[in-house]
Amino acid sequence: MDRVRTSKLVVCAVLWCGVVSQGAHASDSVLVLRGGRVIDPETAFDAVRDVVVSGGRIVAISETPLDGDRVVDVSGLVVAPGFIDLHTHSPTPLGQDYQVRDGVTTALELEAGAYPVGEYGTLIEGSPRMHYGASVGYGSIRLEVKMGLRQSHLIVGTPRPVGLRGYWTALRSLFTTPDEVFRETASAAERERAREMLREGLEEGGLGIGLPLDYMSEGVDADEARMIFEVAAERGVPVFIHLRRGVNGDPTGLREALGYARETGASVHVCHLQHNAMRNTDLFLREIREAVDAGVDVTTEVLPYNAGSALISSAVFGRNWREVFAIDYADVEWAATGERFDEAMWNEYREKHPEGQVIHHYVKEEWTRRALSEPGVIVVSDLLPMHDQESKVAPHNGAFSKILGRYVREEGVLDLEAALARMTWLPARRLQSFAPAFARKGRVQIGADADLTVFDPDRVIDRATYENPYQAAEGIVHVIVAGEFVVRDGTLEDAVAPGRRLLSGAVAGE
Repeated sequence: MDRVRTSKLVVCAVLWCGVVSQGAHASDSVLVLRGGRVIDPETAFDAVRDVVVSGGRIVAISETPLDGDRVVDVSGLVVAPGFIDLHTHSPTPLGQDYQVRDGVTTALELEAGAYPVGEYGTLIEGSPRMHYGASVGYGSIRLEVKMGLRQSHLIVGTPRPVGLRGYWTALRSLFTTPDEVFRETASAAERERAREMLREGLEEGGLGIGLPLDYMSEGVDADEARMIFEVAAERGVPVFIHLRRGVNGDPTGLREALGYARETGASVHVCHLQHNAMRNTDLFLREIREAVDAGVDVTTEVLPYNAGSALISSAVFGRNWREVFAIDYADVEWAATGERFDEAMWNEYREKHPEGQVIHHYVKEEWTRRALSEPGVIVVSDLLPMHDQESKVAPHNGAFSKILGRYVREEGVLDLEAALARMTWLPARRLQSFAPAFARKGRVQIGADADLTVFDPDRVIDRATYENPYQAAEGIVHVIVAGEFVVRDGTLEDAVAPGRRLLSGAVAGE
């Protein structure tokens, strides 16, 4: 029997066993990615193979060339699991267009989260190029409990009143700027209402609890913070926490979070480590390692950028921010124009443009490199909301390509397999215990979801800059989501929307 007939029989047999039994239609077309370097971080598999896709799943990985309805030559390219971003704030059409061109197939809002969770992603739910989802956003819950205002996610416009308290807040806002959500402690009754809302959000499918604690440091006391960790422990989900931040290098915020995790048994994920640890990045990493050794379920993440970005009205800038970040006015730029501040301009813009975005350059490159080199640290983008190309944001839309191009190929901070693990398998493993859909993601294995990123290891690089953030990454050749090309030969495919909302416990629609 010749090779063509043999390979077709192999594919048919695999399809019958691996896809039809899982409920896919036998008529689904067969895609073969031919001759790429296949890397599966979970099993450390690294070899040239054909990868066969049908019904949204990987159905064969073969050393012998196989045939199908479509055969795409990927020789000389790496076939990797699609990148999973645990920390992005841009569920917008423009945001997802740039993220898929950076190889991202699953983009999640886990730091800030959303409440109600079902209202997350409304701008893309009719045409999602990638999978998306959110944690239960405690900031949104606290806004509703303390002020009677509902704002499901930070990209949503004006908060809407809920009940009498909300209308009273709206009335007061005509004369002053109510800020109870940031500075007032919660009463016992308010804590219990927040507890029930957290439970409701998790029952709705929230992917853990998002706790941007640093932005509410004055308001959230120990009793309230402990309550959040208690709910996380009760429901078996992590708290994705932006630590309370002290003066540059202060570990108090980390120790607080680890203490609640020990007391309650909750899991915890520390967001953007080097941006919180700053000059004590090595100390934070050591204390996290020690906590893991002591049985605490704690993970952390790094983004490959040496600046932060936030609203100029953020609570952190109402504190001694120059001491906290060890910077001065000239280290901060107005995102829209790139202008650097002086004290007079800062005071003017804080008063007149509270919704404006600033970029504060305070992270040292050695801190980022140290965090990247730590085993087990997950790579994220922390992409800011991208609404239109006239409104500049920090250039995080090339995060994954920057890791592969600069920190792997050019500088050798990581080897390729270790870098890919940080982008794929490790984030999937962080989520799969309470969101089983992730047990099929972050892997190139038979039966895994066909979310794949195919890139040129000699060419992949980020191009976005602070001056011009709207530049797509290079070297990401193909991106496949649920078995469909969303990027083909480096170009976005039109009218393709295979992504799904991801929930704890299930994938919506399955």
